[in-house]
Amino acid sequence: MNRLSKIVLALLLQVGSYALAQDATLAKLPTPKSGEALATFAGGCFWAQEEGFEQLRGVREVISGYSGGFVKNPTYEQVGTDQTGHAESVQIYYDPKVISYADLLKAFFAGHDPTTLNRQGPDAGFDYRSVAFYRTPEEKEAIEAAIREIDASKHYAGKVVTQVVSFKVFYPAENYHQNYCKLHPDQPYIRSVSLPKVQKLRAAMHGKLKQES
Repeated sequence: MNRLSKIVLALLLQVGSYALAQDATLAKLPTPKSGEALATFAGGCFWAQEEGFEQLRGVREVISGYSGGFVKNPTYEQVGTDQTGHAESVQIYYDPKVISYADLLKAFFAGHDPTTLNRQGPDAGFDYRSVAFYRTPEEKEAIEAAIREIDASKHYAGKVVTQVVSFKVFYPAENYHQNYCKLHPDQPYIRSVSLPKVQKLRAAMHGKLKQES
């Protein structure tokens, strides 16, 4: 599904249930709790990424948004033009005593195809690129090690093209994007594209899930 179709579906789902102007306002970022750490990833449409990471024990909250670009407080429509430099991203608030950064990396690489350049399934564009944002030298080393491991495993026919980028800033997306999978589980795009990604992540993270199947 292209971005225009997703926008139309999203807007249609809002009509009759809540005010469009209110729901299109940008979400608020939560305040990190004491001892909490943050991680930021981009792996295609943020709806599936958010829902996938929400499944993990030790993850308190996941926010859909935009990162990696140069425009402040961008909108979904602006990011979709590929003129802001941003990628659809998620920011994860987690307890490192319960789940490690290495585990988050495992979930990230399991929940999308890191070998397709500027594309995830039917979604194409620079804003759908794969990016792992690091905040410390240790995180950068962990990302690079994970990429080497995936490439060596030959799990994919191609090489990993995930960008390894120093984290600068994360902008939350509009309110109607938050918890999108949970709110619209029967939407065709969610059923055919998003939820299969979530299931891939769940399968790879058995033993680390809030609710094991």
